[in-house]
Amino acid sequence: MEALSGKTATWHFDHEKVVIQFNSRWRTHRLLKVLARCEVPVAAIEAVEFAAAGKKGWRLRLRLRERADPYAAVGALLAEGGQPFLLTGGPETELVAEYQADQLRLAAETARPDDGLRPAEEYALGLVPPVPLSIRTSEGTAMFDGETVRLEWSDEAGSRKATRRRMAYALRDIRRVDWFPQRSSGEGHLRIVTRDEDPDAKPTKPSKDFACLLTEDSAKQDAWTLVMAATVTAHLWAKADRETGRAQLTAAQDTDSPTVYDSIRELGRLHTEGLLTDEEFASKKAELLDRL
Repeated sequence: MEALSGKTATWHFDHEKVVIQFNSRWRTHRLLKVLARCEVPVAAIEAVEFAAAGKKGWRLRLRLRERADPYAAVGALLAEGGQPFLLTGGPETELVAEYQADQLRLAAETARPDDGLRPAEEYALGLVPPVPLSIRTSEGTAMFDGETVRLEWSDEAGSRKATRRRMAYALRDIRRVDWFPQRSSGEGHLRIVTRDEDPDAKPTKPSKDFACLLTEDSAKQDAWTLVMAATVTAHLWAKADRETGRAQLTAAQDTDSPTVYDSIRELGRLHTEGLLTDEEFASKKAELLDRL
């Protein structure tokens, strides 16, 4: 497996995946330290961007397929030094980096046609921590079990939240999760945006908002709230993809019997890709067979 070392990480890659091992040095962005390591399937890569800047060194960036990168989706405000799929290095390794970028680009272009049926959302789930996931900040905790996000506030939270103590948000009711890093004020937050929220309503201060969990004076808290936001986002995407697959299957079942065999084949594909559980697959298959 070939390796390329940069300022924040070492990338090991072959024709199937890029294994990223992030540095633990004190100057490394806290998000990268929290992630520690991740694997990016080559087929998830949409583009490989390489740029040389003379004495300033080089930049190598992976652009992932749509809905494959939950960190990019929630981390629009993330500093460049914390972007997990960006690697930079000095001019002394420029030629090696450019060669590796070309090889990686070729591998990605070759892999995509063979993997075209695999949903991008599946890659996103592979880039976030497994659930259940729990994080703690100066204000309280956030917990996610794959179906529900629970926010619990400690006695250190504002009086309104400390009195309320906890809130729970089902995944089906969540539109998105927003992440705001700490700024000069020393305060950032994670926020749950629900489907029934009025976009024109006057914003509530994060310290009083029951959909928010605050961070304060801690880069580590900042990083973990971003990881939580990315994890919930990946599961939101996967849930939407599963619902789309089931809708397509239902539509196929409403056709005449000559196409039932096609529906069974489609059912098998959805099951293979993980969009249907074993129980759902068996039940739907039995329904189709009954129509023959």
